[in-house]
Amino acid sequence: MATTRPLKDRLRTLKAEYDRMRKGKESLLTMMDASELSESVFNSNAIENSTLTLKETEQILLNLEVSRNVSVREVFEAKNLAALMRYIETKLSNLELSTENILLFHTMLMGNIDDSIAGRFRKSGEYVRVGTHIAPAPQHVERMLEEILIEYSSDHETYFTDNIARFHLDFETIHPFNDGNGRIGRVLINYQLMKLGFPALIIRNKEKQIYYRSFSDYKNSKNPKTMEKIIALALLESLHKRLAYLRGDSIVTLADFAKSQKQSVHTLSNAARRQTIGAFREAGIWKIGVEQPM
Repeated sequence: MATTRPLKDRLRTLKAEYDRMRKGKESLLTMMDASELSESVFNSNAIENSTLTLKETEQILLNLEVSRNVSVREVFEAKNLAALMRYIETKLSNLELSTENILLFHTMLMGNIDDSIAGRFRKSGEYVRVGTHIAPAPQHVERMLEEILIEYSSDHETYFTDNIARFHLDFETIHPFNDGNGRIGRVLINYQLMKLGFPALIIRNKEKQIYYRSFSDYKNSKNPKTMEKIIALALLESLHKRLAYLRGDSIVTLADFAKSQKQSVHTLSNAARRQTIGAFREAGIWKIGVEQPM
């Protein structure tokens, strides 16, 4: 099942407003991307079972001392992923979606972590398993990756978030690398969105169970619906956040907003998760923009 018409309508309306309001406010959007970096890095690494907290991730990216001993690997996982995200943002116009650039991204991600596998696909004898899923044999990896790259770039009829969702599902099914597949895959989602003029999104660690389920749904019944919804809702949230700042709204917690409106926090939280209100998360806390009086 493809993304529903109501979700498409909301995305179209918000994207039109985003395009209209972003003109002349590029510095604000750059500032927002920078402020969101540690949260994006934290969530992507946490999905892969990193023990770093959001605060520790922020400290590492600011080159500050962390209050506990953390592994060198986790420090490089945070720094490398942040550097890769920054690289893609700054070089976006000159980057094409190709095997060469995917290998480059992997080199940047895995450098100083495991240089023996950085920037190369799995080779003969290297098999990987994720849960019950055993990835295709190494000799098929490059061909299969080229096939999904062609399928993605040549599909001009599938709705864009559905096309990105399908690519992500296929990429993770192939699992082309010995390590770093999930993080590279989520980086590619944002690359694809930014290429289309959308802001980056965050797939959150707190929702990783439904994220994991999307792969099971796809493996067991070729049903991409769960992933399609994850990406559409996360993109709506990203647009809601940026529009609140672009409009100059007063940013308040959803809990405070509920009190001021004499509404149930539970009801508003459910609406936020469905993205039927303009709510978004910062450091895991639901917030909403409120128009300030002139």
